[in-house]
Amino acid sequence: SVCLSVCLSVCLCPSSEAISSISTESVITCEDRMQRLSCDQGVVSVLTVAYGRTDRQTCSEGRPQGQLDNTACSQGGALETLANRCNGRRICEVDKTIFSDPCPGTYKYIQTTYTCLPANHVVGCEMSEVELSCDAGQTIALIGAFYGRADRTTCIYDRPEVQFNKITCFTPTANRVVAERCNGKNRCSVYALDSVFQDPCPTTIKYMELAYTCEYSLFPLEIGPKKSGCLIFGA
Repeated sequence: SVCLSVCLSVCLCPSSEAISSISTESVITCEDRMQRLSCDQGVVSVLTVAYGRTDRQTCSEGRPQGQLDNTACSQGGALETLANRCNGRRICEVDKTIFSDPCPGTYKYIQTTYTCLPANHVVGCEMSEVELSCDAGQTIALIGAFYGRADRTTCIYDRPEVQFNKITCFTPTANRVVAERCNGKNRCSVYALDSVFQDPCPTTIKYMELAYTCEYSLFPLEIGPKKSGCLIFGA
């Protein structure tokens, strides 16, 4: 649910009515093209993803019948893969190479729904420090973290071109790393270092992109030792 994708620590989740009213975008991209998710305001939060083929009509133009017949083709774990790459970013471009091939010989497509969430958004170049902070009485709730390189314009000052040509470079565990450090805290520092995130591309200069909200943790729920939950109103 939207609630679970956003509530990474103790927080007050919106009611079921509020969740259903969130505006969503839907994008279908044929497998030999780049899918682009973007937010004019806020940051991307991926809701659903399917990579494969579930009908014979979508992305079928000019394709032989043999490439369209398998309509039971679906990549497991596609949502987690795309969310790790795109959540918390203002613009995210991906292609089929981030997925494994669930059905060789079948012409596939990426079908994604996402929403744009209001958030604090910060970018830090490699070797720099970024501070996440909230007002008194509020705590950090991470929406998404990215460490790597996805464009040729961010953090390139005084760098040779060879260091920012690779734009399919990212650490898939960035969300977990930052969430473990920062969720539930009022203030948190994160360093854009290979030693923190591991190095996804050694010869490329990287950057860190973080998005988070500040939540009032008014009613924490104890779910076993040192665990917390999400209190849902109007469910």
